Amino acid sequence: MKRHKYNAKRTTIDGVTFASMAEAKRFSELKLLERAGEITNLTLQPKYPIVVNGEKICTYIADFAYLDLHGKMHTEDKKGFRTALYSIKKKLVRACHGIEIEEV
Repeated sequence: MKRHKYNAKRTTIDGVTFASMAEAKRFSELKLLERAGEITNLTLQPKYPIVVNGEKICTYIADFAYLDLHGKMHTEDKKGFRTALYSIKKKLVRACHGIEIEEV
């Protein structure tokens, strides 16, 4: 099996395979919060198309999205290593969708 270039280890929980153990751990935490009623509408890998001047540039895929008890949407990305491409996409998501990506 080929190693990930950032040494992330693929991990499967509840039949879902995650790119890293850290991402899988965060999923477990969010599932507990959802069961406890602290969050709702937990979504895995929500997609945000980046469109500039009517042209689709790319699609940003976050790790998780969910609603808190106050109805606020949270979009999270579990980062072990922040790349230049990620930093640009994070700014584009904020500019195009008004969404602030939360790094956990």
